[in-house]
Amino acid sequence: MKRRLYEDYKDLFLYSFIAVFVGILTGAVDVVFVEVLIRLTEIRDRDPLKWIPFLPLAGMLILFLYKKLSGDSLKGMTMIFQTGHGDNGKIPGMLVPLVIFSTWLTHLFGGSAGREGVAVQIGAAIAHTMGRKLKFLAEPRILVVIGMAAGFSGLFQTPLAATFFSLEVLVSGVLLQEALLPALIASYAACTTSSLLGLEKFSVHMDSALELSPSVFAKMILLGIVFGIAGGFFAHSLGFCKKYFAGKIKQPLKRIFFMGCALSVILLVLHTGRYSGLGTNLIQSGFQNGQIYIYDWMFKFLLTILTLSAGFQGGEVTPLFSIGASLGMVLGTVLGLPAPFIAALGYAALFGSATNTLIAPIFIGAEVFGPQNTVYFVIVCATAYAFNGGKTIYSAQKNFSYFKGEGA
Repeated sequence: MKRRLYEDYKDLFLYSFIAVFVGILTGAVDVVFVEVLIRLTEIRDRDPLKWIPFLPLAGMLILFLYKKLSGDSLKGMTMIFQTGHGDNGKIPGMLVPLVIFSTWLTHLFGGSAGREGVAVQIGAAIAHTMGRKLKFLAEPRILVVIGMAAGFSGLFQTPLAATFFSLEVLVSGVLLQEALLPALIASYAACTTSSLLGLEKFSVHMDSALELSPSVFAKMILLGIVFGIAGGFFAHSLGFCKKYFAGKIKQPLKRIFFMGCALSVILLVLHTGRYSGLGTNLIQSGFQNGQIYIYDWMFKFLLTILTLSAGFQGGEVTPLFSIGASLGMVLGTVLGLPAPFIAALGYAALFGSATNTLIAPIFIGAEVFGPQNTVYFVIVCATAYAFNGGKTIYSAQKNFSYFKGEGA
């Protein structure tokens, strides 16, 4: 009997044990990455005219480093997803330093990009490397999920959202339940580590500002539809623009240089770098009674797509938070609802619709803005998920649809 119990739970205990170390190491690396990124952002914001004009040269340096050191690492998140699906055998060791340094360059010189892609790649690469060293850990999907959860959680300090993001993002519509406990352990280990090392969590206390009357419920559905379409359109536009510009300017070095030149001019003309970097300035303005323009979400939307289509490194999630919050401020005013509250809903729902995930954005809402409004996040995020058109920012994400009879 004892032997049978051991066999039944051996893998679960092994992956859970390894998850602790993956979480601690990933959380520590996340802190170094983010702290340097914050300092570089402060340097750029003090004098954007000194840095943003050199964005095209930074882009050329990024491509040169990838080509020289590890061309395969340019696949980035696509490689992580392929490894999670069992379609890719090895994540290069150079992926982590390259993606970290290139993202630092992108942000220092004003590119509009995020950071979660880096954190997720860091975690997945660390977990994958441990798995190669410990040959008895043979299941690549579980290792990748553990690493992705740790990377996301160490960065945002939202362990529940990170756990379910990693479980549901590889194959939309399917949860990799075998990885639930190890992913949860890795998430909390990474979150605790980054917190103890001084990384601050972004959170906003949002009191329950609405009574869920029939009219408010109808407005929540309407908001979910708008956020769902916006997130799906972002994902579609990103994929389209990457292919379009790759076809128009086939040489990557020329593409990143010429698009970098155009981006430099646009970023400086539009409020002198307001739409550079992560977009946390817009998020803070939305929740701290700052100035939000009606067009902020549109420019952040467009410039993030152009930055990533050109070949600059980073992620999409923090800009998506920014776009969702900015759009929410506008919609809240139009619908006669508390604008910061709707900004919070947009923050979570647009992220969910663009990544084609459902549970993670609900937990983002609860962990960032407090659990007292979870019912609103459920309504809006579920509606957004239903109306995103099945689009996703992750080209290698697989999809399962019961209605279409499609499996992963």
